[in-house]
Amino acid sequence: MTTAPTLCITERCTRELRDWELDAAMLICRPCHDQMRQWLQQIPAALTVLRDGSMQRERTGDTGGRGGTRTAPLPGRLDTLNLIGPAASGTVHDLYGDQIGGRPIIDTLGSWVRLICEERRLNGPAHWTETELAAWLIPQMGFATTQAWVSDLHRELFDMSCEIRGIARIDIHTKPINRPCPRCGDLNLQKTDHDLYTRCTGCGSAFTQNELNDDAIRRAAA
Repeated sequence: MTTAPTLCITERCTRELRDWELDAAMLICRPCHDQMRQWLQQIPAALTVLRDGSMQRERTGDTGGRGGTRTAPLPGRLDTLNLIGPAASGTVHDLYGDQIGGRPIIDTLGSWVRLICEERRLNGPAHWTETELAAWLIPQMGFATTQAWVSDLHRELFDMSCEIRGIARIDIHTKPINRPCPRCGDLNLQKTDHDLYTRCTGCGSAFTQNELNDDAIRRAAA
């Protein structure tokens, strides 16, 4: 009887796990693992853009005329200030539904640092900043791939990355690649900006540029 393939457990991936990934007890595929590392590696550059952007004052209600609003403009962009601002030390209960804006980066990263420190009995970074939290987490991604909560980690890092790109006005484009998929042979390959891999929407496989080059050489020699 044929055994059903084991698939990556992240929400946005359907790639079948390779034998070497299963042997390593990985629950997600290597491309999704690499995505998480990439999102963390982008934190220092993102903070530079976000902090510059936070100095842009909110212009809500500013019509350019003599009219005005009853409230003074904010000293910076509220969405950006929320994202790069400090995190509460404890659980926040929004009793009145008036909490707005994205979750602070330092809160997203810090919660995962605390979890991994507890599970692995490790010390966290010397300084609790976004950059040091991200740098501390990067080498922990291999361990994370073997844990049942890795899908939640991937989703939170994905959401954080989308929030950063939305505020920084970084457009993400996906374009078709006019060549057959090395795995299934169909013309379903796509490449998305900032993604390390070219992905097949048909079979869910992901390929580096070197893998695509090797496949092209094999096809040309056949």
